[in-house]
Amino acid sequence: MAIDLLVAFENEPPALDFIWPGFLAGTVGALVAPGATGKSFWALEAAMSVACGAAVDGKAAGGDLVGLAPERRGRVIYFAGEDPEIALVGRIHSIGKHLDPQARQAIADNLTVEPIMGKRLNVMDKEHLARVIKFCGNARLIVLDTLSRIHCLDENSNGDMAQLVATLEHIAANTGASVLYLHHVSKGSAREGQTDQQQAARGASALIDNARWCGFVAKMTEDEAKCLSDRSFDRQPIYNDRRRLFVRFGVSKQNYSVTPVDHWYLQHDGGVLLPVELMEAKKEGVLRTVKGRDDERW
Repeated sequence: MAIDLLVAFENEPPALDFIWPGFLAGTVGALVAPGATGKSFWALEAAMSVACGAAVDGKAAGGDLVGLAPERRGRVIYFAGEDPEIALVGRIHSIGKHLDPQARQAIADNLTVEPIMGKRLNVMDKEHLARVIKFCGNARLIVLDTLSRIHCLDENSNGDMAQLVATLEHIAANTGASVLYLHHVSKGSAREGQTDQQQAARGASALIDNARWCGFVAKMTEDEAKCLSDRSFDRQPIYNDRRRLFVRFGVSKQNYSVTPVDHWYLQHDGGVLLPVELMEAKKEGVLRTVKGRDDERW
């Protein structure tokens, strides 16, 4: 049905409904990162945040581990295509150690994690598509981990990828849910350290151009490890030996809001990502003894 322009001119528009800040309900978004960066852990924790909500009955639920502050909770479907069930159970157990009982119950009530590894899901197949839409009816968020596991098209073809994103939009329109797909970055982007750029995603540009939101997860670089510290008492740099434990989440494309600041996370036991406050490392030279000699380290 066409928009009534006079009504739109003369009346205040309804407030936009965001899954989390910037990710509009009923749209398609992407989360891109190199392999083994932590994007699946971030996406699973984000799914739990939406399933739990920022609060339950006016009380903090303690389920928003990644700090997304979702406006309201709802049903979430997580299709896990890369990992076997035993690995997923281990991740869920590790995350559960950081959740209070109220949050665990809310998440159990609203989140469905569906292992699809080896099941050859193809959303471009009409029967598969119909089953996905039926299964995800009335969901608030659908997570597809990862994109390459749910289709058989050419990811380097802009025509094919525009058609794929349009199919994901069809799922969103028929379920009322936002659809978040996980995707890998290109080898060139990873090699050049540009995984936080909008153009970093592997394959055709239509994958990101046609999505309404794009986030990224990136490992801490060597330069960042020299300049940042997680130690407020002495502000010693993180350095290369610990940088693998830190990942940065940010937004590289956002159509409906101001782009937020990046968030840093520290990887805990089992791979769980929890927010960490980083500060500028101390810049003065600190005299240390290394292998029996004095060495000035910056």
